[in-house]
Amino acid sequence: MSDMITADLVDLDLSADTKEAAARALAERMVALGRVTDLDGFLADVAAREAQMPTGLDGGIGIPHCRSEHVTEPTLAFGRSAAGIDFGAADGPADLIFLIAAPAGADDAHLTILSSLARQLMNAEFTDALRSAGDAVSAAALIRGEEPPAADAAASEEPADSVASSVAASADAATGTTSDAPAQASGERPFRIVAVTSCPTGIAHTYMAAESLENAGREAGVELVVETQGSAGFSRLDPAVIAAADGVIFAHDVSVREKDRFAGKPTVDVGVKAGINRPAELIAEVREKAARGEVTAAARPGGGTPVERAGEPGEGYGTKLRKWLMSGVSYMVPFVAAGGLLIALGFAIGGWEINKAKPVTEHFDWLQVDSWAALLFQIGVVAFGFLIPVLAGYIAYGMADRPGLVPGFVGGMIAANINAGFLGGLAAGLIAGAVVLGIQRIKIPPVLRGIMPVVVIPLFSSIAVGFLMLVVIGKPIAEAQKGMTDWLSGLSGTNAVLLGILLGLMMCFDLGGPVNKVAYAFATGGIAVQAPSDSAMKIMAAVMAAGMVPPLGMALATVVRKKLFTTAERENGKAAWVLGASFISEGAIPFAAADPLRVIPASMAGGAVTGALTMAFGSTLRAPHGGIWVTFLIGKPFLYLLAIAVGTAVTAGLVILLKGMRKTAPEGTSAAGSPVAATAEAKQPVAA
Repeated sequence: MSDMITADLVDLDLSADTKEAAARALAERMVALGRVTDLDGFLADVAAREAQMPTGLDGGIGIPHCRSEHVTEPTLAFGRSAAGIDFGAADGPADLIFLIAAPAGADDAHLTILSSLARQLMNAEFTDALRSAGDAVSAAALIRGEEPPAADAAASEEPADSVASSVAASADAATGTTSDAPAQASGERPFRIVAVTSCPTGIAHTYMAAESLENAGREAGVELVVETQGSAGFSRLDPAVIAAADGVIFAHDVSVREKDRFAGKPTVDVGVKAGINRPAELIAEVREKAARGEVTAAARPGGGTPVERAGEPGEGYGTKLRKWLMSGVSYMVPFVAAGGLLIALGFAIGGWEINKAKPVTEHFDWLQVDSWAALLFQIGVVAFGFLIPVLAGYIAYGMADRPGLVPGFVGGMIAANINAGFLGGLAAGLIAGAVVLGIQRIKIPPVLRGIMPVVVIPLFSSIAVGFLMLVVIGKPIAEAQKGMTDWLSGLSGTNAVLLGILLGLMMCFDLGGPVNKVAYAFATGGIAVQAPSDSAMKIMAAVMAAGMVPPLGMALATVVRKKLFTTAERENGKAAWVLGASFISEGAIPFAAADPLRVIPASMAGGAVTGALTMAFGSTLRAPHGGIWVTFLIGKPFLYLLAIAVGTAVTAGLVILLKGMRKTAPEGTSAAGSPVAATAEAKQPVAA
């Protein structure tokens, strides 16, 4: 820890009044010491982490942190604010702010030390000592776990628990040991709990939740062992410890790895902050479930999957449904992109008749271009064949975790075979997830629990889903799909233009979010066949063109009126040229995060114009992705590029107009400091 924080990285009179300003002030100290190479780039990574989940904790603590390619070595900066700074904690502003910077490839040893600091923050004596530290040297020593200088030694000797002690405590937890547990009554076995904690970055919240749960466990007189699944990896709990446990607590914001190890036990499944802020309640809740005889499957129907946290307060059914559907779409899109591009390349090389070529298993000539075109086309067709099964399978997975995969894929394949299409896949996935959740609610004798996820659930859920899809609802859905396809094929003139406007608005509304993906999935579903209709290819063209406009418009605006944008935004504008040209709408997110009321309307206006013009021009597109790099696959390419150029100009002009109407200039502010930033999803070139 000695090389991670020094007195130069401590500010005991932090004057910032916002979390963005606090992060900037502390990061500037890191830059001055050469620990951070790009201030704005690093702050953008901090803001992206903050957007995933606020980093304020009860007790007056703020821990902004991230892993970034702009960090040269693991570094910690500390600031103390007299007025307090709002980091999103439920109990109010934070006066102790720790900025943790880890390199993108930080080694396990450094991350372990940082995790031990996170555990220290749950020690009230440690935080009290920091609040009373008289100078930066003493504060840095306290954080390092060293003896402070003589002036403060008497006041802080006891609370300055060493980092080594904290690391040892972590090691004890990983090996299934606890300390200082209150004595139990003679002959009485204590209640045993195993827990898993994890957070998106895996540096701070993961270990703070572990420490909080362990402390609460000692106070409650239970044996509680935690497995921390952090950035430095994780040490699996001893299977014997898990087997002997009476209950399980999951406090996590990312998927629990190897979750099946904990199946068949009373389970509480919550976000990682709940593990930090209310550990005693979680322990009491899991004990109540154990007393009622509840097991994992019945604890929170539909909860605890990698894409859905039923334990989050205030989350309605609509939010859960959106997460389930987006789970299926997110897994489907890579198949769309790969299969669609392969089919498009096959057509481009071999012509439109390539779909009638013999299978390459029967005829393939290494020296014939047509053979290679047929190979690409036929691989693409195979990839496209997975679209509906993958969509249905992972919707069910989002609802019911791994047990939902088999009935989901079975239902999806049936939907594809009966031509129920995209709608059939959605229905099959939702039905499969619901059936599995229903089966899991049935109380099963302990002797049968081991075969439930492997034999019983796949068997009976597949029968139920297959029956419903083949006999009950499959045919009506197929008829509805055919009717919608026929209606789209008949669109022309004004109706087609109106559809283009609607698709353009949807693509630019949330820049890669759920609304954007609905429009994208609608378009890709239309071309996910060997011989898509002309109208389906027009829709795909309009969707991709509109999705390119927001980043291109922002990039153009930063060139035309530089003074309206911060230095960070102008740098983001350079990258936005490439992102927009590649059909990655997320390139506009840094701008929308900093100024949503101006950027989003301007983007939607440009997208609507582009969608309308593309439909009016009659441009077509067989490839589901690629941007300008697949121009050779576009019907009427020059008019298509003209539509994009016009939409880009509209977005740039409108955002310049709206920003120019502001009374104050943005100099000195940073888009990177916004509490909203690109998510992990925004880093993927998917559905732009």
